[in-house]
Amino acid sequence: MLRLYSAATLPDAHLLRQLLAHAGIEAHVFNENAQSGMGEIPFTHAWPEVWIERAADMVRAREIVGSFEHPVAVGADVFCAACRERNPGNFELCWNCGAPL
Repeated sequence: MLRLYSAATLPDAHLLRQLLAHAGIEAHVFNENAQSGMGEIPFTHAWPEVWIERAADMVRAREIVGSFEHPVAVGADVFCAACRERNPGNFELCWNCGAPL
């Protein structure tokens, strides 16, 4: 397994893991409970980390991280292709069914 990303928050780590999963990339979040140790360990060691299973997925995974870190500007509402639910323009996944927008 290879470390791909250190997230500032646990929700960010899980959102990125879900984006990777939608792209067919197996990923895991580590350090989910390490923030309780901050003060005794350096804070950067307590950040949640996203790791991928296969080195062959690294290039594609980094592209997903790039789009995650630099989202497009918020636009008009978007309709999900899978369930036709309305989503705000800045959503990357449908709030109703979880499909990528």
